[in-house]
Amino acid sequence: MESMQRWSEAHKQEALLPEPAPAIEIRSVCKAFGSFLALDRLSLMVKQGEIFGLLGPNGSGKTTTIHLLSGLSKPTSGTVNVLGFDIRCQGRHIRRLLGTVPQETALYEELSAWTNLAFHADLFGIARREKKQRIEEMLELVQLTERRHSRVKTFSGGMKRRLALARALLHNPDLLYLDEPTLGVDVQSRRALWDHIRLLRDQGKTILLTTNYLEEAEALCDRLAIMDHGTVLTIDTPARLRQRYGGKIIELECEQPLVALADLQALPGVVSVEQTQTHLTIVTNGAENLVPPILNLVVREGEIRQLKLVEPSLDDVFLRLTGKQVRDEAVRRSA
Repeated sequence: MESMQRWSEAHKQEALLPEPAPAIEIRSVCKAFGSFLALDRLSLMVKQGEIFGLLGPNGSGKTTTIHLLSGLSKPTSGTVNVLGFDIRCQGRHIRRLLGTVPQETALYEELSAWTNLAFHADLFGIARREKKQRIEEMLELVQLTERRHSRVKTFSGGMKRRLALARALLHNPDLLYLDEPTLGVDVQSRRALWDHIRLLRDQGKTILLTTNYLEEAEALCDRLAIMDHGTVLTIDTPARLRQRYGGKIIELECEQPLVALADLQALPGVVSVEQTQTHLTIVTNGAENLVPPILNLVVREGEIRQLKLVEPSLDDVFLRLTGKQVRDEAVRRSA
């Protein structure tokens, strides 16, 4: 009984502790380049210890946001705080707390993996007595120990991305920016990088991830924001976004082609109807209780042989919010 009381008191005290400050906090930020407004009153918050995704079509403002957070650019108006510091006046201090994996890995191709990391360690002032151990730990983390003396130009795309991640982690940053971390790498390397990113989150790192692979966002992100035209359209977990914005798809195999397609299309909540011979695909806006009226219309003309409900994907959410196809852009950029 006494131990139970102590446990209860301990949890009460934990509940009274204030939540940690956000890792990133952007408030009403505008960024203008001449007459072009790249960011329009952008606001978002990233919690400590989460993987947060930024999604959006090309030109949505993702790269501009990353530049602001990295201190490479300053907002025209609004405030940007990173790890509790104001990016306007404490940018140099913030950059020492960040690790970045840009789209272009920017490695020294003629140098070995070890020399690349040693050069980065010197830039960040890692003490000589610690440098060798840190480099060995990072090469082990990304499974490149056996290739530590190989020139980077002999590496595959996936190996280069892993080395870039090791370089970003070398100075033990609290916050990581990963810009398209698996762009152009093969499936096996992509899965390996995902495992590394999850491990970092489990170790307490905060990760801001931009990606054009919606499968990647679904697999990694605790929360994500979908951007377009320099502003955030929505922020939530992948599961709740699919539930809120992704319309359910109803697939039917009928006895014969349906004649009353117009009546089906006119039902409230039906977004589109496609018919291929006896197969019907009905896209809805996610409204509840749509199945009964749809079935009532269809069975008037014949028997239903098969019914399938398809859950929405992040692709559906993205298309509904932005009207654009993100995967086409990813293919063009990696070509």
